[in-house]
This record gives sequence, structure tokens and C-alpha cells, in this order.
Amino acid sequence: MKLSIIIVSYKVPYYVEQCIRSVRKATEGIDCEIIVVDNHSQDNTIAYLTKCFGSTITLIDSNHNLGFARANNMAIRQSQGEYVLLLNPDTFVGTDTIRQVITFMDDHPKAGGAGVRMHNSNGTLAMESRRGLPTPYVSFLKMLGVASRYYMSHLSWDQPERIDVMSGAFCMLRRSVLDQIGLLDEDFFMYGEDIDLSYRILKGGYENWYVPADIVHYKGESTQKSSFRYVHVFYQAMLIFFRKHYGHLSLFITLPIKTAIYIRAVMALFVMGYYRIRKDMGFFGKPDSMEYVFVGSEKMLAECRQLVRRKALSATFLSPDASVTPGRSRCVVYDLETFSFTDVIHRAEKDGHSYIGTYSTETHILITPQEIIQ
Repeated sequence: MKLSIIIVSYKVPYYVEQCIRSVRKATEGIDCEIIVVDNHSQDNTIAYLTKCFGSTITLIDSNHNLGFARANNMAIRQSQGEYVLLLNPDTFVGTDTIRQVITFMDDHPKAGGAGVRMHNSNGTLAMESRRGLPTPYVSFLKMLGVASRYYMSHLSWDQPERIDVMSGAFCMLRRSVLDQIGLLDEDFFMYGEDIDLSYRILKGGYENWYVPADIVHYKGESTQKSSFRYVHVFYQAMLIFFRKHYGHLSLFITLPIKTAIYIRAVMALFVMGYYRIRKDMGFFGKPDSMEYVFVGSEKMLAECRQLVRRKALSATFLSPDASVTPGRSRCVVYDLETFSFTDVIHRAEKDGHSYIGTYSTETHILITPQEIIQ
């Protein structure tokens, strides 16, 4: 088998369903398997995915929330592919993306892993598509707000480039390299395990690459980034990585970094609490309402008109060849029976700074970065 695709899910059944549909279109003609690990969502994820895909995918229903690393490792041990793709549930991939990355890996035997050109939920390029190692110096600069070295800003977006760190949102791995260096470090519950794995690939004598193949990453639909638990888990992961790989260094080097991590964590908690109090007291006023722009076939537009009336949404309806006026409070919803996932990504780039939504006349579900509407 050429490829095993592993998706770890937590309370995002409709994002997972869209992700799998994009993957199936992107792997036509490729000998592959799709494994979904549900991290004890306790919702309708298993029943919904079984209804949608039946036995064409492998579903693992965990009795506990294992975290990202343990859940992926469980699936990797069961998988059979020459390559293993770790893929976030709140993503969708371009039609040629997976094939491009496999071809690149086949042509570069020293490549232990590869990441891709990720787009944010508004179509802009995601800086974490290419990252450098968080050495003490680079980490200290990033803590001070100087992130150009960490995000390897000098690299081209349009050609393959060697990088240090791949994103766990899309991480293609060579199984023979995993057999040599080991799987994800389960000391990381969530966040940081992709940095650790990337570093161990480099230490093993292999290379990590950025490939200019496209995906959209909604970024965190399966996590609550405004929660205190998120702050704890995120900064704890930074400390685990630092202690593991740089704990042997002089106290004069390690102490400022650890201090900076703790200070940033405390500041994040303070800012979060401050804004939560202001919100509860009504200081922020009424949030801007979202305007939806539906782009697609007559069938899609007819269904969405009914949806708009039922949900009392503010909306505009356009034909597939119409141009869209960009806006930061706009969500452009693309018809998945009219546009391929690659078309959606390219249109979103052109339309610019509008949130990316999708609608399928097969599922009758509107998916946006903020919410699911049925």
C-alpha cells in the first residue's frame, strides 16, 4: 500500500466529513487507506461518518481523549502505507496536493517528511507552513515578537524548500524513517509534537521539505483557543520540547528562555481574562454580523436561499463566473458540486480576505470557519 491517511477527530464530525471527501478526490488511483481516530467526542461523529462512508474508511472509537500524539500513534501502528499522512480534521486538500507530495517524496529519498502550502480560513498564506527549529536564540527572538527566523520568511512560497519543522496539520512521513526514529512523543498531549518529530527526523540524518501544494486549514476548529486549558497545554508543550532538547545547556542560556515562556503564558492568561471580563460586562458592544456570498449553480443557490430565509442570514447570490468583492466580515460560500477543492482555494486567493465557506447539495450542509449551518 502506498499511503495511509490518519485523521484524529474531536467533536468536529462535519469538518471531518468534508476533509475525507477532499482526500478521496485527491487520492483517486492511489492505493491508500483512511483511518479516523475519534478522541472520545461523545457526540454523533462515529455514527455520522459510518453513515457517510461505511466500510470504505477505518474508524477507531477511543474510550478516552488520548491527545494528538497517542491517537496518531495508535493509528500508525495499525496502518500499512509506505507513507503516512497526518492530517488535521479541520482541513481540506487540493485535488492534486497529495499526489504532488508523494511524487516529491518518491523523487527525494532523503526526505523524511514534507509539509505543504497552507492557507488560512480567509485564503491568506499560513506562516507556519515553513518553520525553523526553536533553538534558544530563535525562541528568545520569537518571545520578543521577532518571528522572521522562526517562520523562515526568506524562503520562496512557489518552489520546494528545505525546512526544519513541518506542521502537524499536514505532515507526510516516510514509514521507514518512522521505523528508525520512533513515533510521536506521547509526553506531548497537543501542540509541540510536530516540532519534536521534525527535529528527530533531522537528527536521524534525513530532510524535511516544504512542497508548494495547497490545503486550507481552518485552524483549531477542534480546539478552544480561548480557553485557559489551551494556554496551559500550549505553553506546557513549549517547556517539554525545551527541556527535552536543550535542558543540557548552561543555566545562563536556559533560564531566560524558560522565564520568557512563563511570562508569555501569564500574559496570555491575563489578556484572556481581561477580555472575557470586558465581554461579560458588555464593553465590546454588538459584534459585526457576517455577510454570506453564495457562489454556485442554480440548484445550490436555490437550496441556500431557503437556508438563508430559515436562518435569517444576510446574503448575496452569484453565478459561478461572477467576481466577488472582498470583505473581512464576508464569508464566500462555494458550491462543491461546481468547484473542485483546488478551485475553491484558488478562488479564495483571488477573492481575498473573505472567509472560506463551502456548501454541498449532496449533504445540504453549510461549513464555515466559525460554524456549521444545516
